Amino acid sequence: MIVFDIPGSRSITIKNVIFDFNGTLGQDGILIDSVGDKLKELAGKGVNIYVITADTYGTVKNQCQGLPVKAKVFNKEDSSKDKKYMVEKLGCDVTASVGNGRNDLEMFKNSIISICVIGREGCFTKSLLESDIAVTNILDAIDLLLNNDRIRATLRT
Repeated sequence: MIVFDIPGSRSITIKNVIFDFNGTLGQDGILIDSVGDKLKELAGKGVNIYVITADTYGTVKNQCQGLPVKAKVFNKEDSSKDKKYMVEKLGCDVTASVGNGRNDLEMFKNSIISICVIGREGCFTKSLLESDIAVTNILDAIDLLLNNDRIRATLRT
């Protein structure tokens, strides 16, 4: 569990982090270098990590093998609803989300903290506008969750 005390705002407790896979943790179906190590470090903080995806390339199970994550593949036709439901099931008030695509928009709207990754695949503009924080690298997104002072500095009033 991670707790962020945000000056001028509120205390935020994160028990779960949901990541999209393609365009976020992976590029073209392959896990981005060093992401596995960062996910292990994040899991060491006592959070549950979920990778939920439409799995465009069909590689997520193989790419996440051996990592402390629960990978779930959802309907390619409307994974947006599945992602939103997953946040609601885990608890909107204790779940952070990280993604980049159109199918992450509803997940972002329902998470206590949402981080949009603008990587090589780009991002869906409406998801970007709905996110709390935007970064240009997945490693920076994970480091935000690992370093309380970074989140505090970004979200303080």
